[in-house]
Amino acid sequence: MNKLALPLALIALIGSVFSFFYFQSQSELVYVDVNKLLEGYDRTKVEQEAFNKKATTLKANVDSLIVDWQNQLKKYEKERASMSKKEKELQQELLNGKQQQINNYQQAVQRQIQEEDQKMTQTVINDINDYVKEYGKNNGFKIIFGAGGNGNIMYAHEASDLTREVLEGLNKSYQGI
Repeated sequence: MNKLALPLALIALIGSVFSFFYFQSQSELVYVDVNKLLEGYDRTKVEQEAFNKKATTLKANVDSLIVDWQNQLKKYEKERASMSKKEKELQQELLNGKQQQINNYQQAVQRQIQEEDQKMTQTVINDINDYVKEYGKNNGFKIIFGAGGNGNIMYAHEASDLTREVLEGLNKSYQGI
């Protein structure tokens, strides 16, 4: 019986050491560099390009209104010597009113551009978050940290960096591969 106890104890010890290291490796702490994911994600580029086109169009509309107002101002300045006092006052009121409308429109456009930028960024971030969540589930990670260069992860071994693998999978997923 003594001869049987030693091998059983040895097997139990090896099993516990093995399970300790096995579960230890499964709970390894890993991270992704969020900035690299945002920069390298294909959808970020597509969304940014669409956003830039829309912002350029909106800004061009504002610029067109400003040029039109400046032309009206120049015309007024040329013709005001030949205008009556009443005509001058009326023109000044019209020019001031138009300038105020342009200012209001310009502020509205700036707000719209900011909102569109936030919406575009949030869409991309949601994609990344959803993918990382699925990646973590599918690969048995309990936690995947997000490093953003703002001090939340000060040091991590390179082997713990999943950024490249996640970025490749994220882009393949976006492209439907």
